[in-house]
Amino acid sequence: MGGREPALGLLGEDRPMSARTRTTRARPGLLPAVLLAVLLLGLTACSSGKPEASPSTSSSSSTATSAAPAPPAPPPAHACYDLDFAAAVKATTTEPPVPCSSAHTTTTIRVGTIRPVVDGHLLAVDADPVQQQIAGRCRRALAAQVGGDEETRRLSRLTVVWFSPSLTDSDRGALWFRCDLVALAGHDVLAPLPRVTRGILSQDGALDRWGTCGTASPAASRFERVICSQPHSWRARATVDLPAGAAYLGKAAGAAADSACHDVDAKLAADSLKLHWSFEWPTKDAWNAGQRYGLCWTPDPA
Repeated sequence: MGGREPALGLLGEDRPMSARTRTTRARPGLLPAVLLAVLLLGLTACSSGKPEASPSTSSSSSTATSAAPAPPAPPPAHACYDLDFAAAVKATTTEPPVPCSSAHTTTTIRVGTIRPVVDGHLLAVDADPVQQQIAGRCRRALAAQVGGDEETRRLSRLTVVWFSPSLTDSDRGALWFRCDLVALAGHDVLAPLPRVTRGILSQDGALDRWGTCGTASPAASRFERVICSQPHSWRARATVDLPAGAAYLGKAAGAAADSACHDVDAKLAADSLKLHWSFEWPTKDAWNAGQRYGLCWTPDPA
């Protein structure tokens, strides 16, 4: 896999120290494979005058050439694979596809071509502009595949990973990338996927199965992030956008977000005098990757 989505926890799912649970009774969350530039080696033999040949012999020359091996074909589109988490976060893979009717954990949602020339320069596939190009194309493929609105996708445990050619294959001219849909069941664990994934977040109750839930409040030491189809006691109910200019874990932005989460719980709670909620900042890795929203959590005894 060439890339990961830090906003959804693929970089470790560690939670920021600012996650707090509030209660109120009185008032109503790369590609490391390197594409090397092809060096054109010009071999030029120069001589002056005509070569002398023996009158009793004839001169002949032959050059043995061997064609460079062709790059391997791109991976198949719309294939399924039964990968574990460790295999899904590698830069490349040689695992064969499995029938989509059998158990599998990843589904290929796009196969495309890397565009390594940026602003007239040939870049390695691990250069930031190339990584961003592939990440953007895979994220767009994810949105088109699973459907739902942006809020639903933010709250789901569905994300995208991508693979690229090996170093040897990229040297031979392979320029493909592969985007795979995955579902995070828990920390470093993938959930099985259904045979048909097109539009799964557009279905009624999609987040009951694919949403982000927790085994406890995100502020608790025993908290583990799990997919909502597994046993849980808290649920990520909504997202709160943070100001673009806010400092990470900034007090003013955190207080405003905390107030917004209070309002979310006030609308859901059966007793408006007994509210419990928690606002969770994005992880530092997700923040550095550009995520500017946090999660509002409330208890969910389902």
